[in-house]
Amino acid sequence: MSYIKPKFAHPRLPKNPLGYTRKDYEGSISTLCAGCGHDSISASIVDACFELNIEPHKVAKMSGIGCSSKTPAYFLSNSHGFNAVHGRMPSVTTGANLGNRSMVYLGVSGDGDTASIGMGQFTHVIRRNVNMTYIVMNNGCYGLTKGQDSATADYGSVSKSGHKNTFEGIDLCLLAIELGATFVAQSFSGDKSQLIPIIKAALSHSGFSFINVISPCVTFNNNQGSTKSYDYVREHNEALSTLDFVPIKEEITTTYDHKEIKLVEMHDGSLIRLNKISPEWDPEDKLSIISAIHKSKSREEILTGLLYIDNESIELNELINTTNTPLNKLVEKQLCPGSEILESINNDLR
Repeated sequence: MSYIKPKFAHPRLPKNPLGYTRKDYEGSISTLCAGCGHDSISASIVDACFELNIEPHKVAKMSGIGCSSKTPAYFLSNSHGFNAVHGRMPSVTTGANLGNRSMVYLGVSGDGDTASIGMGQFTHVIRRNVNMTYIVMNNGCYGLTKGQDSATADYGSVSKSGHKNTFEGIDLCLLAIELGATFVAQSFSGDKSQLIPIIKAALSHSGFSFINVISPCVTFNNNQGSTKSYDYVREHNEALSTLDFVPIKEEITTTYDHKEIKLVEMHDGSLIRLNKISPEWDPEDKLSIISAIHKSKSREEILTGLLYIDNESIELNELINTTNTPLNKLVEKQLCPGSEILESINNDLR
């Protein structure tokens, strides 16, 4: 069996302004279980990059270990990629980001890769405000090792074996907000109309962007009693808003009453347009969303949409004033400026 997609394509496929078709953003044929939510997320990434006119060769796909970390093979086949060891994707991405800040960094992880073995790495990539988009494909179980509960499995959730989880689940969105993430969103793999504009906004954000996507495991965690199943999420999903991302070059039009709309301006002038459903929530007010998340948990609801955004933060490269030139483009004289410069640096440190 071949996992390579045929190269033939219809000559009249729609193209974006760069001349790329959607097919140019796809990858190989998925080997995940049929119906896996992760494949829907991969498709949403393809659509988002196509619609944002991102050049595929300027994207660096980063991942760790797990079902989710296999997905970079299934999108953006013409992009750079690095599959790190388990839980270590954030530090590898940080190093790559500091070495070449001109790339678009897209990290893909899972609830085990992030909330267990990679938790320490996750917290530090947040507090450093690394300029990247970090997507967690969250199914609440370890799909590669027969479906044991992961650290994000909700208290009382029933596994396929019939056992109830006796531990409190880690809420990655709450954790990210508390640690200072500058863009936090939550969505459902089965809701592309919400997920695609969220990914587009995250990729356009300057700083650390975190998206937690509930992605049911059809093999081990899609049973009755699971809080990460398709049926449960559909029945308990509470959207904060309808969301649209408006690139800077597009004319901004709306048919909504302005009293119902909140416009959030991005660093480049692009806009996130929110038709707010929840009047108590302000995406630029950290306390309001923390309160809203706790209230939703008490009602056994799952809040989705853009949760929090801070466009006043300074991303890591700007903070430590790294060079705009990729390190592999620097010449020897720049890399080895001489003993006098070295002595000056050492004197500053004494």
